[in-house]
Amino acid sequence: MNVRELIDYLSEQDPDTEVEVALISPVQPDDEDIDVDRYPVEALFPCPVTDDDGNEELVIWLVAGEPDDVEAFIDAVDAGALDEADEH
Repeated sequence: MNVRELIDYLSEQDPDTEVEVALISPVQPDDEDIDVDRYPVEALFPCPVTDDDGNEELVIWLVAGEPDDVEAFIDAVDAGALDEADEH
């Protein structure tokens, strides 16, 4: 999904609607049952990624998970941004 598609979809929704991430995985390999883990989106993170050809593009992460894990991730990202700023 690209940003335009996400914006188009979200613009049609009630602005007070909560946004969640649903992670879908099989309960057991080769089993038809699935497990759904739902988490509210806590943050957005622009993440530069490099493909197999060495081309860099920006991907937007919807950050969700257990609250303590999300907080630790955001703290680590913020610390990394500060480290990069110190290098320049």
